[in-house]
Amino acid sequence: MAPRAVLLDIDGTLVDSTYFHAVAWWRACRAAGELIPMAQLHRLVGMGSDMLTETLFGRARPQLGEAEGEQYRPFMEELTALPGASELVRRISEVGLRPILASSSRERDIPRLLEVVGADDDIDAVTSAADAERSKPHPDIFQAALSKSGVSAADSLAIGDTRWDVEAAAKLGIRCIGFLSGGWSEAELRSAGAIEVYQHPQDLLDRFETSAVARLAGE
Repeated sequence: MAPRAVLLDIDGTLVDSTYFHAVAWWRACRAAGELIPMAQLHRLVGMGSDMLTETLFGRARPQLGEAEGEQYRPFMEELTALPGASELVRRISEVGLRPILASSSRERDIPRLLEVVGADDDIDAVTSAADAERSKPHPDIFQAALSKSGVSAADSLAIGDTRWDVEAAAKLGIRCIGFLSGGWSEAELRSAGAIEVYQHPQDLLDRFETSAVARLAGE
């Protein structure tokens, strides 16, 4: 039987970090003389810094992305896993699927994110921004996750919390489940192409037997 996998975003999907990133971007922009409403920045969290700054300013601004990283760093000690995060990773592994953490976070941030998520023994592979030339909504991170795990797009599912996750997965033909934990509405996630929407990891666990994840495990 061909290997099958679930590609899980981390920020906003397994770890409650979305609004910390919004504040960090707001502080970085303000320090650079750019007053961007925080609500607008929140809608772009989930993109990589290259795509986010290009969307805001029409060009990539690497120094601004680095500044966001510095503003975000103090928040890392306050990060918590979303309800059911480690248990969901473990359940995915228990039903015979490979849990792949498909993150576009900075490589230096990955150890802390893994510490927060827990379930290290059940994680099959992890990606970071270093594994992709382009960030979400480009599909590079998901392609890197597939390559690391040796799984085809047809034998995988993605789980994310933004339209950028859903759109990136769709470009590879990967079905995507959406979580509301990143602040996007169910209507927005479904409009982007999400096949199912849950509040957070625990909500998916509570309805696991009827989910697309369980169906993938049973195929």
